[in-house]
Amino acid sequence: MNRPDPTPPFDADPDFDDNPEWTEEDFAKARPASEVLPPEIVAMLVRSDTEWEEVTLHLDPDVIEKFRATGPGWEARINAVLRDAEPFNDIQSHAA
Repeated sequence: MNRPDPTPPFDADPDFDDNPEWTEEDFAKARPASEVLPPEIVAMLVRSDTEWEEVTLHLDPDVIEKFRATGPGWEARINAVLRDAEPFNDIQSHAA
């Protein structure tokens, strides 16, 4: 198997740094993500203060499609619907 050489070519600029430290000028020019990115991207970057537990849940495809069509935050909306649908103290009486 022919793998590419991970070393840079001999004519590469030895002073090139693809992740340089920020200068005071860089910090002065920086803007919040909300000013430079579309809202749907910002929504993906923002972490909620809420503790979530990741689970696998099997739902009908049309249900998932309808929630996804509502845009970013659709998983939180499913959580809200489930929370509002059944009082927590009555769940055991409906368990199979």
